[in-house]
Formats: sequence, C-alpha cells, structure tokens
Amino acid sequence: MYFEAELRGKKYKVDVTEGRHNWKVSLQQDGQDWKHYDISKNDFRSAEEYISFLFEGKSYLVDVLGQDTEYTVFTRNSFRTIKIFNDEMLLHESLKKGGSFGGEANLKSGMPGKIIEIFVKAGDDVKAGKPLLIMEAMKMENEMRAASDVKIKEVCVKQGDSVESGAILIKFEDKK
Repeated sequence: MYFEAELRGKKYKVDVTEGRHNWKVSLQQDGQDWKHYDISKNDFRSAEEYISFLFEGKSYLVDVLGQDTEYTVFTRNSFRTIKIFNDEMLLHESLKKGGSFGGEANLKSGMPGKIIEIFVKAGDDVKAGKPLLIMEAMKMENEMRAASDVKIKEVCVKQGDSVESGAILIKFEDKK
C-alpha cells in the first residue's frame, strides 16, 4: 500500500508491503533518501481500536481517529495530526486545486493515467473553469479544468497516451 503523509509541515512518502512474517515499511521525507524498516508480526497486537507493536526495542501503543485526509494519532503520550493521502485522495486533491498549475506554466499529471480526450490546441485562449482534457486514472475519468484564464502554448500529449505522474500535459503562455 502506497500513500503520502504530512506531519508538522513535512511531507513523507510511505510504502507498506505485508509479508508472511513481517511488514516492510519504507519512508521517504521530501528531498531525502528512502529508509526501510521491517516490523515483525510476532511483535504486533491489535485490540479494539488501537494497535501495539515493538519496533527497534521500543513499545508503541497507537490509536488513530479521523476521516478523509485528516487523522489524529495518539502514541508515546502525545497527539499528532497527520494528513494522509492514498492514490485516489492524491488525485482528488490535485484536481480540486486545478491540477498542479494554479499559477504555473504547465498542467502536470497528478498520477499515472491515460489521456481520454483533449479539448484545446496550441493558441487557444481558455477561460477559468473550462475543461482542458479528460484523463483516466484509478479507473475514473477526471476532467481537468483551467484554474485561471490561460493561453495554450503547447499540448504535449495526444488522445490515447499513457502518462506517468508528474508528466507535463499542457504548457501555457507566460502571463505578462
């Protein structure tokens, strides 16, 4: 399971793989190398609404409450607020913000997907809120719209293209 988390203004990528006898947990703080940990299932217990486990010789009791992207975690006698984004939530957050191009010069893919339909071409003036393209991701068709008035400089994809996360889909003219 892959997700991203934000704690105290720091962003982390988290990948958890369950094996027969342990969980492999990989963490990467923005701009740093991945760190890998093994947590033995022999040292793990769950009861009612919390879990308990041993990690690197220390005991952890963890209780989690929350919904959507906001979670409150109680562990080691303190509360922490964590934002957690799985693939679907990352896509929705990206689309809610108008993709990743609020004031930027490019529309980028928030996650891997397939281009279903393109509504614009180079030279088009597009008003805020108008559709730019439809991309299928997470088995859902998502319409990406202009966050502000823009002029299309270049369409970098074509219908049917598969794109990776972060790929530039459309370039916009510089605002002067």
